Amino acid sequence: MNDRKNEIGKTLLTGRQIAKKVKELGRAISSDYRGLDPVFVGILKGSVIFLSDLLREIDIECSVDFIALSSYMGETETSGVVKVVMDLRESIRERHVVLIEDIVDTGLSMAYLRDNLLTRQPASFSICSLLSKTAARRVHVDLKYTGFEVPEEFLVGYGLDYRERYRNLPYIAALKPEVYKGE
Repeated sequence: MNDRKNEIGKTLLTGRQIAKKVKELGRAISSDYRGLDPVFVGILKGSVIFLSDLLREIDIECSVDFIALSSYMGETETSGVVKVVMDLRESIRERHVVLIEDIVDTGLSMAYLRDNLLTRQPASFSICSLLSKTAARRVHVDLKYTGFEVPEEFLVGYGLDYRERYRNLPYIAALKPEVYKGE
């Protein structure tokens, strides 16, 4: 395995900055959904760390489910083709759904998933994303809860990966372009 220090560029968000924002998001969501028993739907695999930390900041009754999508196919840019590779285990009909994502960039996957889940007739639907790359957006997606606006760089850490690596970093950093370009 290559030395990670030579592959990771600038740290954009420290673990401390992330923890503070997750706490803020947890308070806001708890306030908005008090008494509604929402279901938090985590998008695998990237949202797992964020969702786990966020749930510890939620002080209301809730449940959790997961869905998995595929659109990157191991590459650094979306293929534009989105498919559900693992669906929810429980019905969301008449439930208050909060979709949890690590990062929204082009918006293609999120728009596809939003439209898919809305056909299942939830009582309400909102999206919480730790990171947003508005500059990369190709499709409008309404993010009710957003942690940080991030630049147009390839990011890793805190659940974000490159070819299934770097998810376990406790911070978010840019991956050096030489690591993923020219393959």
